[in-house]
Amino acid sequence: MLCTRLTNARFLTMDPDHPVAHDLGVWRGRIVGLDEAATSLPAREVVDLHGATVLPGFVDAHVHLAWTGFKQNTPSIAGLTRIDDVLAVVAEAVTRKGEPGSWVSVAGYDQRALGRHLTAAELDGVSHGHLLYLAHDSGHGCAVNTAVLDLLPPGTPHEGGFLAEGAMGAARALRLPHAQGELAEAIGRAARGCLAEGVTAVAEAGIGGTLLGHSPVELGAYQLARERGLLPLRVQLMVAADRLHPVGAHEADGIPRALDLGLRTGFGDDRLSVGALKVFTDGGMMARTAALSSPYEGLDHAGQLQDDPDNLARTIVDGHLAGWQLAVHAIGDRAADVALDALERAQTLRPRPDARHRIEHAGLIRPDQLPRFARLGVTAVVQPNFLRHFGDDYAGIMGAERAPWLYRGRAFLDHGIPLVGSSDRPVTDGAPLSAVQFMVERASASGRRIGPAEAITVDEALHAYTVAGARACHWEDDLGSLTPGKRADLAVLGDDPRRVDPSRIGGIEVVSTWVDGRPAGTDAP
Repeated sequence: MLCTRLTNARFLTMDPDHPVAHDLGVWRGRIVGLDEAATSLPAREVVDLHGATVLPGFVDAHVHLAWTGFKQNTPSIAGLTRIDDVLAVVAEAVTRKGEPGSWVSVAGYDQRALGRHLTAAELDGVSHGHLLYLAHDSGHGCAVNTAVLDLLPPGTPHEGGFLAEGAMGAARALRLPHAQGELAEAIGRAARGCLAEGVTAVAEAGIGGTLLGHSPVELGAYQLARERGLLPLRVQLMVAADRLHPVGAHEADGIPRALDLGLRTGFGDDRLSVGALKVFTDGGMMARTAALSSPYEGLDHAGQLQDDPDNLARTIVDGHLAGWQLAVHAIGDRAADVALDALERAQTLRPRPDARHRIEHAGLIRPDQLPRFARLGVTAVVQPNFLRHFGDDYAGIMGAERAPWLYRGRAFLDHGIPLVGSSDRPVTDGAPLSAVQFMVERASASGRRIGPAEAITVDEALHAYTVAGARACHWEDDLGSLTPGKRADLAVLGDDPRRVDPSRIGGIEVVSTWVDGRPAGTDAP
């Protein structure tokens, strides 16, 4: 007997062998049949979905759950455009702290809204003996007061109190790591937000590292969240590459650096597993630290790499030799050159045709780089909502020639490059349906068309958030399509993205989200 039969719905299966169904059967968390194969079997429960459209649960292939959860509970200056208003919020946050000398965190810092960076001197006026840390929304910088600057190693570069990339990491290192229990609660808050948007599986984009890690024992926090029932979706953990260290493995293994015990991609189960090795090559466009091959429009610099190119390449190659899938953060085209060069060298040294290496963001890709992506079999993991929310700014700092190359869609697909959608939450809105709308329209929130030739179809955009996302995370045997034998992870929608006007896709209601054949957050089928 089936546990559950779902009926009276339009199931968009993302499976070309059976693209649309009206009934779906579930047994022990897996799909056992569609249409007649489901209705011909008895069911303990029949659930009427009242004409809803049902898709496979969305896969968000690049998120930051802990950061998202912490940001939700942190005072924020997001949206403020006046320095005095920002300082007033910071001053209020300071008054809620105890003894001087403690850290005060504020989220939502973005110099673009203010027209310039805050200075340490301005923050000193409201700090009252506390250590101030204003986190940049990009995750690639922070603004601090003089009390923090005084604790940093001599010569740490900063712009009047703004710390970028490695300098930001030095400031983060001054603080105690978060407790695993605190991390688990933050992870749970973020996970619930994902479920509300129809997301049933995510890849956490970097734990344990200098830039975005929250604890040297961060993996344990995800285990704790699962044990406490705080992890209601599937999570794959990317490990920061700075966790690698030299190992004395047998020479036949050819592993120069690894994690302890040789832990690598694939360890775990269908709910919590170790994914790719995360390698940072550059910064971000919001902070103007993405590494470009020519300067930003109106600026006298072209961003920065995170390290010497040879060191970056060595890390990428070592990760490949140790058996990892690689997720290489490369936003600017210069960073993409570094990543592609290193991935090519790695595959030459030890060919692994199904390594499924990924370039995270691929924010600015020149036309001449596209054939190299394809030849190397590299997946592009993009964040369409970046351009939906920040596209006017990004197009402005790239200029007329480069703006059409931002966060491509059509060019990747036309070159046979796997295209995967993701959010990078909490940097911006994480809703997959909003991202799908942008991929189809290529219109920012203001209505500006950005790279209209990069527009793709609704089917292709949905594929990027289901089938392609699952494959990028090695989940294709269990997730990504509503195919018998796969997990019954579902996004139940109030309308059909294929049938509404593209301008309405982002506003489609997510009626419910199912994981393992159960509505999320429930124990009963």
